[in-house]
Amino acid sequence: MLGKLCLPASSASRLFYGNGGDIMALNEKAVILDSDGMRRALTRIAHEIIEKNKGVDNVALIGIRRRGVPLAERLAKKIAEIEGKEVPIGILDITLYRDDLTTITHQPVIHRTEIPFSINGRVVVLVDDVLFTGRTIRAALDAVIDLGRPEAIQLAVLVDRGHRELPIRADYIGKNVPTSKKEIISVYLTEFDKKEKVVIEEDT
Repeated sequence: MLGKLCLPASSASRLFYGNGGDIMALNEKAVILDSDGMRRALTRIAHEIIEKNKGVDNVALIGIRRRGVPLAERLAKKIAEIEGKEVPIGILDITLYRDDLTTITHQPVIHRTEIPFSINGRVVVLVDDVLFTGRTIRAALDAVIDLGRPEAIQLAVLVDRGHRELPIRADYIGKNVPTSKKEIISVYLTEFDKKEKVVIEEDT
């Protein structure tokens, strides 16, 4: 997922700071998911996690900072509503595992990884908002494996937009969205953005 810092430009556009530091004015092209669509997608993913793993006794969810964390929390809540069981939740920071650390110009901000349980022998479900090139997930896999030896690692994403650069795929997908490389998928969550939707945006 591209890192981003947003400043308001207008009701229909915003400023986007790309990884190279360039400023782009983005216009919203389409709404992919509204709040109801996001809720339905997460409910379906929760059911799929339960079905694939024949329950959740051995399952743990780990959200990738930043937007993967509230999505993991929502999935855990959905699973608890369905199964009546609490699923442990962890928070993963993959900053030091990124493969572009030597090329970015700014000093990366490092946050804490918070996984208050052993992952050994567990089925770990990584949760992120958008699956794009696969490089974020590659970093997350390295970070998780450094913490222990899970029985399996699965991946749940709200949106898969294609354009993979590594042989990585998601086990659970809220929505597949064909995109061009110049388009940007933005996930807005009430926890961060005070609004709830997934949109396609494009540089003007």
